[in-house]
Amino acid sequence: MSAAITSLQEAVADLVSDGDCVALEGFTHLIPMAAGHEIIRQQRRDLALVRLTPDLVYDQMIGMGCASRLVFSWGGNPGVGSLHRFRDAIEHGWPAPLAVEEHSHAGLANRYVAGASGLPFAVLRAYRGTDLVGRTASIATVTCPFTGEELAAVPAIRPDVAVIHAQQADRQGNVQMWGITGVQKEAVLAAQRSLVTVEEVVDTLELRPGGVVLPSWVVNRVAVVPGGARPSYASGYYHRDNDFYETWDTISRDRDRFTQWMADHVLAASPVASTP
Repeated sequence: MSAAITSLQEAVADLVSDGDCVALEGFTHLIPMAAGHEIIRQQRRDLALVRLTPDLVYDQMIGMGCASRLVFSWGGNPGVGSLHRFRDAIEHGWPAPLAVEEHSHAGLANRYVAGASGLPFAVLRAYRGTDLVGRTASIATVTCPFTGEELAAVPAIRPDVAVIHAQQADRQGNVQMWGITGVQKEAVLAAQRSLVTVEEVVDTLELRPGGVVLPSWVVNRVAVVPGGARPSYASGYYHRDNDFYETWDTISRDRDRFTQWMADHVLAASPVASTP
């Protein structure tokens, strides 16, 4: 069955509901910013957000009241500093209290892999020398039945919805991404439903060295959103907007300035139409 190519507005309306566990993945590269903005515009609430590296997209979603819980493995404005809306939610409950569940990158990545593999949990050598075991309830220990070694165990994560950005899709809904691909593939395969925003639709996917192809039968919706990863970058299409990451530090420090910026640049923006 082919993935449906729809507008971003329609895709979010169909796939994302209040109270869902939602993973917007993309590691430095191909971060699905436009999809995050559409979730904000549709005023989704009480979401459990999952992401290896909560950065600007989750800072904005948290600050606009979309999230009640965050599962993550590192949080910050890359190369700049703190996420001030994330911090405000933790320290002061603004605009709403935020529960957190922290893992290592390896631990959270393995939770996606377990979910994608249909396994109940993942086993890894990790967390030694950290205090995460005592602070995160979803980290346990198991004993290897073959060697007796004590290992860390983390439960599979199966988001209700995974959202990623990629460079291309073909007209049947097959998707290709290349460059730094993080855990996008694993998040899609672990999720119940998936949305992929892409830079363009092409007649034929020309396979790239190191590229990842997601077949249409694992993708529910494709939305054509040129520039959908900005201010992060899309290899082969545009560069990272480093100046904006620095500017965001100033914008996000103040509640009123943040709220006004979001009203002017996100809430007032027209929904992106699909152009297959």
